[in-house]
Amino acid sequence: MNTNQTDFLPVCRADMEKRGWEQLDFLLISGDAYVDHPSFAAAVIGRVLEAHGYKVGLLCQPDWRTTESFKQMGKPRLGVLITAGNLDSMLNKYTAAKKTRANDAYSPGGQAGLRPDRATIVYGSRVREIWKKIPIIIGGVEASLRRWVHYDYWANGLRRPILFDSRADILIYGMGEKAVVEIADLLAGGVAVNDINYVRGTMVMQTAEQVAAMSDLIAVPSWSAINAQKAAFASAFRLQAEQQDPFYGKRVVQEVEGQGFVLQNPPVMPLSEAEMDAIYDLPYRRTWHPMYDAAGGVPAIEEVKFSIVSHRGCFGSCSFCAIHSHQGRIIQARSHRSILAEAKLLTSLPGFKGYIHDVGGPTANFRRPACRKQLTAGACVDRQCLVPKPCAALETDHSDYLALLRKIRKLPGIKKVFIRSGIRYDFLLRDKKKDFLHELCEFHVSGQLKVAPEHVSDKVLHLMGKPGRETYDRFRQAFAEMNRQLGKEQYLVPYFISSHPGCTLQDAVELAEYLRDIGHAPEQVQDFIPTPGSLSTAMYFSEVDPYTGRHLFVAKLLHDKAMQRALLQYRNPRNRELVREALQKANRADLIGFGKKCLIAPERGAPNHKPDNQGAYRHANKKRRASASTANPKKDAAKLTKKGAGRGQQKKGR
Repeated sequence: MNTNQTDFLPVCRADMEKRGWEQLDFLLISGDAYVDHPSFAAAVIGRVLEAHGYKVGLLCQPDWRTTESFKQMGKPRLGVLITAGNLDSMLNKYTAAKKTRANDAYSPGGQAGLRPDRATIVYGSRVREIWKKIPIIIGGVEASLRRWVHYDYWANGLRRPILFDSRADILIYGMGEKAVVEIADLLAGGVAVNDINYVRGTMVMQTAEQVAAMSDLIAVPSWSAINAQKAAFASAFRLQAEQQDPFYGKRVVQEVEGQGFVLQNPPVMPLSEAEMDAIYDLPYRRTWHPMYDAAGGVPAIEEVKFSIVSHRGCFGSCSFCAIHSHQGRIIQARSHRSILAEAKLLTSLPGFKGYIHDVGGPTANFRRPACRKQLTAGACVDRQCLVPKPCAALETDHSDYLALLRKIRKLPGIKKVFIRSGIRYDFLLRDKKKDFLHELCEFHVSGQLKVAPEHVSDKVLHLMGKPGRETYDRFRQAFAEMNRQLGKEQYLVPYFISSHPGCTLQDAVELAEYLRDIGHAPEQVQDFIPTPGSLSTAMYFSEVDPYTGRHLFVAKLLHDKAMQRALLQYRNPRNRELVREALQKANRADLIGFGKKCLIAPERGAPNHKPDNQGAYRHANKKRRASASTANPKKDAAKLTKKGAGRGQQKKGR
């Protein structure tokens, strides 16, 4: 494909001049490098505005230490749009252990350090320094999930709603295409930004007088109330979450004493199939801007370059995931025509070798609303669709998704279509036809299928919003049996989360024993990070379940988190001392020894270590070192399946 620079949105004054533009309508500032692809939010918003006739320029990863780089394309006519990028800037930079990450996949060459901490706030403050009264609209994941009083893990404290600190006028939350066009049209029509306080999918700041004049509002605990009592944070989360449906959600306010209120308007209505198609049919170049060629491009494109987004939304509602908060619980899908057109386009791209890496969304096999009611009345406020047990009204039907996959498989130039964006196996098991599991195993698994049981303790799984251990075991058996029937050697690769709120050392030991019993040594473990906007984060900070009021144990000390993580990787010799300490604290010293059920060998000279056991000691540790050295996931998965075990994990950007 020809990637002439003029095919991209303007990124500098020279690009504007080539188009004959003297002034932009909107300057769009992003913390990510510019990748013109529908999986990158800045490209989508820029292309959508362009399609509506607006002149948009992209300023990506400006030098925030000075105002000069923000001025290079001049003052825009209508306003400045700001996003931190596809990830929260703090999550992008720091690990669960609060260490700086070595790489940034959303920057040229993977270079770290090209965006500031809390990028939305920094960019907004710089713009306000330069143009005092220009309309500033913030959006994206960082703005969306920090729109209320929120807990910041890296500062280990509460922060005000991001509208206050960013000095912006409007915050767009969730998927912002409809809201940004409506705001653009109002600004272009001469409406003052201070008067745009009613657009769905937005938040604005209001005075006490303005709030007093409104009716039918939901007020959540304020800044001072939450600072005074942690449990108020849990209450605030529950009240906010109950209004996140476009059909019945009301306006919600939260006060920051002495500074004003934030007002959230109801969410945008779900996109129609035609509206979804219109967004994904736009003329994306599907690669990084040529200015990054010398750096080797932008690594993040590799995950999605040959993948297709088929739908948005998720009714799985995992507690640790904010996707249902950001995209909503109601599924919004593209047409087969639009998806097939994109699949044909992928076959013409440089580097395409016949493999489509994914066709899905937050959860691949959720391609239709959970029930018909959601399309007219919204998702239930008092229950989830799948947990603690599936709703009686849940419609389990994979026929449309299967029909789509069959059509893609038949396209010329396509050898195989994989599914990597995650399978919700409890939903799959409800499908009595079994044809989806059959075709999944026969056509759409690349030797390994990743799913996310996340834990095995039913108590912890309930808090996570995940199905119980028994459900995962049934899926392991069904997957193994289907592959046996097909004569295929394919494996499940399960992913797990350590130190989730409510998870004790005893629960972590239970998971370690399960891994021992199925013979699995996970190379990677997701250590829980309390990112803003999720139910699990509300649990983490408040130490309370927002829906029951029950007190929860939360592993907050880094050492406590390290012990839970080490238990999941007990075979790794580097974790031996942490595992030993954890087992002793959990009163499970019976798992220290040489028996088949033991996790680690005792220390030399320990009471349960006898001189005549030297050979056993060396043998046990030799076996553990060999097991821990399995760095290749395929080998690890193969070894696991030979022992009759299955595995699975979802790729869903937890």
